[in-house]
Amino acid sequence: MPKPSRRSRRTWVAVWVVLCVAGSAATAALNDSPAPDLQPDKRVSAECAEYIADIEAQLAEVKREGTDDGVLALTRTRVGADDCSDEIRDHFSGDR
Repeated sequence: MPKPSRRSRRTWVAVWVVLCVAGSAATAALNDSPAPDLQPDKRVSAECAEYIADIEAQLAEVKREGTDDGVLALTRTRVGADDCSDEIRDHFSGDR
């Protein structure tokens, strides 16, 4: 098997160095750029906002009474009401 020439090794090393510098520059640029807003602010319907406010009021009342057993059951009795499950999940998940 023929021995590779020195010039070929130098070329590979130069290519490797250029790729490493380019990768480092790209990584630095990505780290400095602000993160994109993954979820735009969604508008909540008035009915869902009212329902969330009712839930907040019930939670505050339970805390005030000191009967916080960790379970709060909520039901919707109106037929044809908006499905607010996604909005409720978004409101009460995350930072809370």
